[in-house]
Amino acid sequence: MTRQKSDREKGKLGQRVKRYGQVSTTMAGVAAKMAGEKFLGLKTDREKHAGELLQALGTLKGPLMKVGQILSTIPEALPPEYARALQNLQSNAPPMGWPFVKRRMKAELGEDWETKFKSFDREASAAASLGQVHKAVLHDGQTVACKLQYPDMDSAIAADLSQLKLIFSLYESYDKAIKTGDIHHELKDRLYEELDYEREAKHSRLYEFMLRDEANVHVPHVIPEFSTKRLLTATWLDGEKILEFKSAPVEVRNDIAYNMFRAWYVPLYYYGIIHGDPHLGNYSVRKDHSINLLDFGCVRVFPSAFIGGVINLYRALQKDDTSLAVHAFETWGFKNLNKDQIETLLIWARFLYDPLLDDTRRVIGKAEQGVYGRETVREVHQRLREVGGVSVPREFVFMDRAALGLGSVFIHLQAEINWHRIFEELIEDFNEKDLENRQKEALGRFDLK
Repeated sequence: MTRQKSDREKGKLGQRVKRYGQVSTTMAGVAAKMAGEKFLGLKTDREKHAGELLQALGTLKGPLMKVGQILSTIPEALPPEYARALQNLQSNAPPMGWPFVKRRMKAELGEDWETKFKSFDREASAAASLGQVHKAVLHDGQTVACKLQYPDMDSAIAADLSQLKLIFSLYESYDKAIKTGDIHHELKDRLYEELDYEREAKHSRLYEFMLRDEANVHVPHVIPEFSTKRLLTATWLDGEKILEFKSAPVEVRNDIAYNMFRAWYVPLYYYGIIHGDPHLGNYSVRKDHSINLLDFGCVRVFPSAFIGGVINLYRALQKDDTSLAVHAFETWGFKNLNKDQIETLLIWARFLYDPLLDDTRRVIGKAEQGVYGRETVREVHQRLREVGGVSVPREFVFMDRAALGLGSVFIHLQAEINWHRIFEELIEDFNEKDLENRQKEALGRFDLK
């Protein structure tokens, strides 16, 4: 037994060393370019170099895909050219082939795993950063989605996060606008959580519970006897990609946008819990325009006071009350803010809250160069450089990601909604203590902390 454990550990070390070799050469090139800019005054064609980065890393599965998406929603945690390149990794890696599928299924369900299904598609229906999905049918006739985790993802995460920390530290050495320590810790914690499919199964059941009264939001039901720590099986939910509805009548687009709003923000403002991964593959649209919400690996739980701070900042912007805004920032964990830093953070806040403050039917905003908030991000980043920079509380990584990700969806749809009124309806009876009690009861129900 000891020898087997030792062999496994050696195998993991070998995989990690291999991953370091694949990633570090390319990342070292990024570091060299950035160092040359700082210390030698060299001018780098960042767009070209970022394209080379994408080409070199494009076939690698794993956390780099997800990290790239996340970084693109944080005000310039990396140079924008590199953040955009990493973001594009999400759709580049092909699925693993049938030999991997057989090995994974055999390891999780036993030698006779195929006999447990009436049918099992050999080709993956979807491939993501940490795993791929296969459609199957159980003997009772139920159609299910089987999500299989790619091999050696723990080693991939360890290697990729180490390289990312290097890039963060180098970038921060000459650009003080955003301090990245908490961002790195948040990414690390959430990525390791996403490897635990047993935890994701609990998250899925949690969302079934929280959205039980939302008739226009659907959550897949986990099949426990066909799920393990690296295999997650749940009911298959049919739906179309949301971009298929870009040319639909405005009433249809509005219905879809409203249902998306409820899917994300009912759990947040009633339970302090958010789905942290709003990319296009994690939801689909049914024929009746209701929403299928998918993939619960990345779920963030916030203290009730943090959600109270979100609402306090909204009220502060309504009333032009700077002291209440500062109280909200401090509630979130910003410390020792000076006047210039406060004014700069308020630029970002006004951008995010603008659709909620405007009591009119309107589109939520516009996308500069295809990205919601790009110009505001640049303005905030430049001003933060000038006023000394801030440490971003780790909760903001996924809060901002959700807000910008959903904003981009609403822009794709060009939905025309009175966002102010649906938000006011959502927070009408908000009370921190009530949220705390609901959160405690919901998490306890599914043995989640």
